[in-house]
Amino acid sequence: MTTYISQLDVSLTEAEETTLKSKGFQKVNVNLNEGAGGKTIYLWFKLGPDAITRLQVTFNYEMGVGLEKAGYTKISKNLNTGNGGDDIYLWFFKGNTPYDIPIKKIEVTNDAETEAMKFTNDWESLACDLNRGAGGRFIYAWVKREKPTFICDVTATASYDTDQSYLNEGYIRVDEDANKGTGGAPVYIWYRQTIGPQPALNLLQVSINDSQFEQLQQQKYTQVNVNLNQGTSGASVYLWYKKEEGSSPIKAISMLLDPAQIQAYETAGVNVIKRNLNQGTQGQMEYLCVNQ
Repeated sequence: MTTYISQLDVSLTEAEETTLKSKGFQKVNVNLNEGAGGKTIYLWFKLGPDAITRLQVTFNYEMGVGLEKAGYTKISKNLNTGNGGDDIYLWFFKGNTPYDIPIKKIEVTNDAETEAMKFTNDWESLACDLNRGAGGRFIYAWVKREKPTFICDVTATASYDTDQSYLNEGYIRVDEDANKGTGGAPVYIWYRQTIGPQPALNLLQVSINDSQFEQLQQQKYTQVNVNLNQGTSGASVYLWYKKEEGSSPIKAISMLLDPAQIQAYETAGVNVIKRNLNQGTQGQMEYLCVNQ
């Protein structure tokens, strides 16, 4: 019988670890609070025939509203318990849209070099640092699916109003605010996956000034019509994509906030789009990266 990641849970105490182990759960042996103080927290999974197909992370209440309405299950244990960081929760979904591909493996990383290696080996990152707002090490969850996947659609939103619609249509949210630290609108990038390379996107780019905007238009890129700096006084920043024969399909995208990540990913051969999504603001430096 084929098995997948079928159940997920989180332990905040040794007693909870013992209980989960007795129920057949397996521990991902990386402390989700590493370097930030607080409780020692672990992610646990159980294998079974009914697959989890999508995972999301929330760090505020508004992010969870659409997830709940779309039928996601929340693990009601704060991954930043005891360290003063943002309230971080993990949500999962068992879907059957054409864009839902079963998850076979789940792991956690705590250093940039391991992240880069996973990204180049067809692992998919949940872009939210699980230590967000707490200091400590950058901690990320990763999943690997039953079959190789490719990005077939990208979009962006500048409010939470349409979250449920996008989730119902099979989209996955890149769970880090592209306006982080700016005081602007809550801006998120979204994508959908396919198991075939034929409908996949081949090129992804960002414009952070008028010259780049015009250049990408001339090169027949399609613009995602949401300013990633919406609500700020910074530059107008846009995401662009293209399908082009002869170019490799895009397997995954993610967002990088840590300078150590950028160096490690580039060393590993990852295409880091070094155009700051927060150009012209005092917000967090953020770059997109692409695995092809």
